[in-house]
Formats: sequence, C-alpha cells, structure tokens
Amino acid sequence: MTTATVRTQVRVPIRFPDGYETTADVVTFHGLADGKEHLLLGLGDWHAALARSHHGGAAPLVRPHSECLTGDVFGSQRCDCGPQLREAAERITDAGGFLLYLRQEGREIGLYAKLDAYALQDRGLDTYEANTALGHGEDERDYTAAAQMLAAVGADHIRLLSNNPDKARQLAALGVTVSERIPTAVHASSANVRYLAAKRDHTSHSIDLDAVLALAVTA
Repeated sequence: MTTATVRTQVRVPIRFPDGYETTADVVTFHGLADGKEHLLLGLGDWHAALARSHHGGAAPLVRPHSECLTGDVFGSQRCDCGPQLREAAERITDAGGFLLYLRQEGREIGLYAKLDAYALQDRGLDTYEANTALGHGEDERDYTAAAQMLAAVGADHIRLLSNNPDKARQLAALGVTVSERIPTAVHASSANVRYLAAKRDHTSHSIDLDAVLALAVTA
C-alpha cells in the first residue's frame, strides 16, 4: 500500500436537519490509491483519542461511510445511510475519532446504476441481486484509500463503527488493527426492511432482524 499525505485541514461547523451540531476538522489528501476526493472528518477530541491509543488505551472510534446521495442528502428511506451518518457523527464526536466520507456511491457502482438497481428491486430482486443483474459485483468497494487516510493521521489502531464485517476484514488486511467492531443502531422503516434483511442474511451484517421487523411493523 502506497503512502498518502495530508493536503489540507479545515475546521467546519456541521448541523444536521434534526438540529444536532458538531464541528469537524475536515482533511483532504494527496496520493490516495483510487484518485478520488475522499474526506476524513476528525470529530470530538480526536487528538486525545490518538494519544490515548498510542499509549495503549482505547482506540479512536472510526466509521468508513460510503457516500449515498439519496440517503445522506435527500433522506431516502430505502436505505439506512442517512440515519447511520447522523448517528456516527454524534457517537464519534462523543468518543473522539474519525468519520471517513468515501466517494463510493451505490457500493461503488455509481448513482445512475444505483437507481437502475432500485428499479430492479421494485421488481423483486434484493439489493445484491440487482447489482449483479446490471453486470456489477455485489459490492465493489475497496478500502485501500480508507486505510491510507487513517495511516496519514496516525490512526493505526481503531474501534470500527460498522455492521459490515467486510470493512473490518479489508482494513485488517491493509494493516489497520481493528480492536473492536461496534454495530450501529437499527434504522428501520417499512421502505427499507427488505434491504436490511438482505444485508443481514446475505453478507452477515450485524443487524438484529427481529428488531428490524418489529420496528417496520410500527413505522
């Protein structure tokens, strides 16, 4: 894995639609493996979290979050991306750590293809079957750039905020020590229950399906 370096760091106040506010040190990079404009957001007292980790304490809390225009910006309920982003911002601010905003729309198949996949899901395919029906892999994301970003800010040990075991596997293979994998909450609605169930059943995401179904019934 090649080395990436910090390009700029800018402090940005952030406010979510529900009123939650935090401040992020937004970092850009030179030398990312895929050439994309990924962002690292340092949240809370991330400096102290790094120092603590380097002295054998708890590692910074980190979420690699894949860009989702429909969920993150427009509040689509067909996925859980927007609520996960909001949850991650608060939890990482409280703990000290990093939110990696990765330009990997639609599990790296792109926005238009993701919407094509939605159309196929409306005909009965699940989220993974729809991707493969379009000629893509089930999940084409690669976390090399994420590992480079973490290395550039000195985060070689992390606590991973994610339901996805593949993120932990890839990061570990890239030299990032994942001391703990912490699941996000279940963000269910009647519009995304099939999507969440597919992630739980097909790729072993850490999702309590019983809780999902119970929440969907009352949504």
